[in-house]
Parts: sequence; C-alpha cells; structure tokens
Amino acid sequence: MSWLFGINKGLKGEGAGPPLPLPPAQPGAEGGGDRVLGDRPAPKDKWSNFDPTGLERAAKAARELEQSRYAKDALNLAQMQEQKLQVEQQSKLKEYEAAVEQLRSEQIRAQAEERRKTLSEETRQHQARAQYQDKLARQRYEDQLKQQQLLNEENLRKQEESVQKQEAMRRATVEREMELRQKNEILRVEAEARARAKAERENADIIREQIHLKAAEHRQTVLESIRTAGTLFGEGFHAFLTDRKKVTATVVGLTLLAGGVYSAKNGTAAAARFIEARLWKPSLVRETSRITVLEALQHPFQVRQRLLSRPQDVLEGVVLSPSLEARVRDIAIATRNTKKNRSLYRNVLMYGPPGTGETLLAKKLAVHSGMDDAIVTGGDVAPMGRKGMTAMHKLFDWANTSRRGLLLFVDEADAFLRKRATEKISEDLRATLNAFLYRTGQHSNKFMLVLASNQPEQFDWAINDRIDVMVHFDLPRQEERERLVRMYFDKYVLKPATEGKQRLKLAQFDYGRKCSEITQLTEGMSGQEIAKLALSWQATAYASEDGVLTEAMMDACVQDAVQQHQQKMCWLKSEGPGRGDEPSPS
Repeated sequence: MSWLFGINKGLKGEGAGPPLPLPPAQPGAEGGGDRVLGDRPAPKDKWSNFDPTGLERAAKAARELEQSRYAKDALNLAQMQEQKLQVEQQSKLKEYEAAVEQLRSEQIRAQAEERRKTLSEETRQHQARAQYQDKLARQRYEDQLKQQQLLNEENLRKQEESVQKQEAMRRATVEREMELRQKNEILRVEAEARARAKAERENADIIREQIHLKAAEHRQTVLESIRTAGTLFGEGFHAFLTDRKKVTATVVGLTLLAGGVYSAKNGTAAAARFIEARLWKPSLVRETSRITVLEALQHPFQVRQRLLSRPQDVLEGVVLSPSLEARVRDIAIATRNTKKNRSLYRNVLMYGPPGTGETLLAKKLAVHSGMDDAIVTGGDVAPMGRKGMTAMHKLFDWANTSRRGLLLFVDEADAFLRKRATEKISEDLRATLNAFLYRTGQHSNKFMLVLASNQPEQFDWAINDRIDVMVHFDLPRQEERERLVRMYFDKYVLKPATEGKQRLKLAQFDYGRKCSEITQLTEGMSGQEIAKLALSWQATAYASEDGVLTEAMMDACVQDAVQQHQQKMCWLKSEGPGRGDEPSPS
C-alpha cells in the first residue's frame, strides 16, 4: 500500500519517487483524444493509450486512508522503510568500497609476485649464463688438455719411431756383423780342414805304421797279463784245494753269510708289518677312533680325553621309528655284552635309502659298546687295482691287533662286493673280493663287520652268507620328521642365537608352530636332507645384513629344499625301475 503515499519501488525495491503525473489535456479535444484538427488528425503521443482509472482509484483510496485513524501509523511505517533502505544502501556502498580495496591489494600483491618472479627468472638466467660460461671455459680447458695430450702422444710416437728405427739399424748392423763373422769362420774351418787333410794324406804311411806298432805293443801286454794272472790263480787255487782247513772254513763262512742275509730280510719284513700295524692306519681306512702310538705322541691331551670319555647312549642324537629304535637298542646291548665276555661278534648289514643315518648309527654303536671304529668306503677299493688285495689283508691284520675290539664299518659296500659272475668286475677287484671273503669267513672276537648299502641286491651270494643281522632303515615318517626338525632347529639355530657366541639372531615368532608346518612340507625327505635344511637356515642368517633369521627366510629355504627334493625324485624315476636305493613311501 506504499504507493498510496507517493512511494514507488523499482524491480529490486530500490528508490522512491512521486506518483506519475497525469497526461496533459490536448488542445481542441473534447471527450476524446482522437478528434482531428481540421483535415489532419491529431498527433499521437505516449499518453494516448493511458488509462487513468487506476490513478483515480488510488487517489480515492488515499483520501480514504487520510481520513482513517491509521494514517499516521502508515506514514511512520513508510519512513522506517525509507530509513532501512538508506542503511542498506550505505552497507552496500561500504561493501563495494571494501571490494575495491581488496581488489587494489590483490593487484598490488600480483604486481609484487610478478616482480618476484621476474627477479627469480633474472637470477636463474644469470646463473644459467654463468654456468654456461663456466662450461665453455671448462670445455676450452679440456680442449687445450686434449690438444696438449695429442701433441705429447705425437711426440712420443715420433720418439718411439726414431728409437725403433735406431734399433732396427743396430739389429741390422749386428746381423751383418754376425753374418760376416760366420762366413769368415766357415772359411777358416774349411781352410784348416783342407790343410789337415793335405797333411794326413802326406803322412798317411807314417800314421799307419805308428798304429800298427801301438796295436802290437797292446796285444803283447794283454797276453803277458793273462799268462801272469792264470799262473797266480792256478797256483793259489791248487794251494787252497790241497789245504783241507781252508776249504772247511770257507764253506762254513758262506753258509753263515747266506743264513744271515735270509734271516735279516724276513725279520725286517716282519718288524715292518708289526710297526705298520700298530703305528699307522691302513690306506683303506678313512677315519678311525683307534689311538695309535704316533697319534698319542702328537696329541696327548686329545687322546687322554678320549680315553676318559664315558660310553654314550646308542640312540643319543639319532631319531628312528619306535620299532627300529628297539631293534637297534637290542643290537647295541648284545654287542656291548659280547665285548665284555670276549665272545664272537656278529656281522650286521644296514640298508635303505641314502641319508637315513647308517654311518651315524655305526659310530654311536662303537662308542656305546666301548669299541674302536674304523670307516672304510667301498669306492676306494676298486681304483687300487692290483694293490687292492694287499691293502685288504693289511686292513684285517690291523683290525686283529685291536685290544678294545674294532667295529669295521664299510660304507657303500656294494661298490666292490658285487657278484663275481658278472663280466663288469675286473680280475683285480675279483681278487680283492676273494681276499675279503677269506678274512671274513669265520666270526672274530677282534673286530665286528658292519656293512652299509643302498643296493644290497647287488651283493655276491657269499657276502649274504656272512651277514648275521639285517637292519632296514626307512625314510622318517611324520612323527620322526617333526622330532628331526625340532632337534636340528635347536642345534643349528636356537642354541647359537641364545648363546650369543655367533653372529646369529632369531626373530620373534611361534617356533613350535613353524616346526610343525615344516614337518608337513618335508614329506619324503631323509634325515640328512632335513639337517641340510637347518644348515641352510643358519647360512641364510649369516648372509643377511643384521644376522636375524625371520620366518620368511625360513619359508624360502624350505621351498628351495622341497624343489630340490622333487628334482632328485624326478631324476631317480628317469633312471627306471629296479634301483635298490629308491625310497619307499613313508
């Protein structure tokens, strides 16, 4: 209702003004704006179509409002609205001024930033220019150095060429001198030879006569010597034969001399065999715990410790199945009681896949029984050829001299104890095998024979006849594998890490759970392969930077060991059936 009081708002409610004036009346118009003046029509303006009824109604409403009692309130309301509009206009004006100031400050900041960028770019250009100039200077210096080097090389090359030319000239001069000297020497020798030949031709009769005279004198001297020696020898031999005492003394002396030589020869051989059997080990023995006199003199403290050591349990550090442990323990008890009672030892055959503990158990059996052990490898016998039979006799002679009893362990026995009927065995190896059969034909109370083989079906039948006990070693099952994994983990990893004597540490994880997981992954592996796996853990920790063995490092070693085992099994299958060392399923 503000339009009633002369207030007019725009589209946005801004500004106020007086009400629009009424259009002025046209001259000569009465009742309508369309009357013409004369013949010409009245010109039309912008008010020709204006409808004043709205204004009339507004004026009528204004008069009514003025007469109303709310006229003063309406006027106050209009004034308040006008003041509000003025305040809003002032705030907008201030906002505009603030925006202008902010725009001016942003322009100043932009100009400063542009100036800073310009200075930075100029600095960068200066630096680039300086670097380029320095690069050019360096390049010029390097070019100068290269030119100087080229000049030096050229001078050196010229000097070398000059030296080579001088050397060539000197060599040519020397060769020429040698050639001339050689020609002169040849001419001198030829002249001397011609002069000597001429003199010999002129004096040939005289030289021939001198040779005849010398030959006649030499023949006369030899004949006289022979006559004198024959006369003296005949007279002496005749005098010796006619004297009975001299003949008797001579015969007795020759007889005593022959007997002394024969006795000294045999006695020296017997003494040498005796000393060799007690001071040195045979050539076939690779390793032995037997103490010799020479070893006692060289290492007295180690020998004393070995003599004072107590017998150990035969199964200490050895993991076997329960049934095999019981069988091995019975053999160990029987062997120990046999030694105490000085009875005859039984021969044992240990066969099975490689790496199942035959060698370790043989050593443990010797220590448990209080006997000496000696390890012989079958692969060392065949290359000896003709010396194999002699070496075999020396081996058993040495074994028979043991006072404590000797456990003779023959590893890879099938290498030389093969069937004699086959054509692959040589005559020397056949003779060595016959010597072995001869020395083991009867049981002995001096030594115990333990054979180990992966292919026992290749033994000669006579060897099978000399075996009293056969023990089969199979691949470890899950329980034995877990015991092996835990034992080797404790031996090669846990103890060195806890003692702190070596550069080895162990990360924090569940060791028992990890050993159980490894047991599941190592199915089909032998005890030796599991021991090598534990050693690979130790080696991996040593190869790391900090020496810490983590669970991931152990898993990587296990994966590598499993792949190697599978590759070995593939090789074994590719060789075809019939192999004695093919592992049976665990």
